[in-house]
Amino acid sequence: MNREIILMRHGQPALASVAKLSPAAMRGWIADYEAASITAQPPSQASLELAGRARRVISSSAPRALASLAALGLEPQLSESLFCEAQLPHGRWPLPRLSPFTWAFILRMRWLCGFNGQVESADQARARAAQAASRLQSMADEGPLLLMGHGFMNRLIGKQLQAQGWTRHSRDGQGYWSAAVYRLPASSV
Repeated sequence: MNREIILMRHGQPALASVAKLSPAAMRGWIADYEAASITAQPPSQASLELAGRARRVISSSAPRALASLAALGLEPQLSESLFCEAQLPHGRWPLPRLSPFTWAFILRMRWLCGFNGQVESADQARARAAQAASRLQSMADEGPLLLMGHGFMNRLIGKQLQAQGWTRHSRDGQGYWSAAVYRLPASSV
């Protein structure tokens, strides 16, 4: 029997439209993002079907992940901060002012290059992803396992799964409600 782990990204966060921000103002935006639930936009039929295959449901402890499971009609058997998104640093300078999503991209790239401010480093996030992948593997014996998580952390976990012999069977993008399915053939167990 193939073991299967489904890494699904949460639905779209419910955030008020924000004008351009300075890097220093990103601190508040990041806090709002972390506390946000999701919009009323329903999950896709593909997401509903994929989630319906899961025999075990695991979630990040972030409100947007828990609300996404509720939108799928599921409750997590385990919800933990181990599966939360890799933290995003913020700057301290007042200019320039850009959209928060542009800043999120710029700050994530800087984070990957070693700028982490007061948040976990990229190496620490990778270590957490390795721990998360190991934890998921230990729970995947009972059939398909669904992790409701986050875009960047799910990619880090996926890389760890692949390094440990799992194969990415499918991936339907990187947007909200997207998912990647990893399988470990029975011969690898």
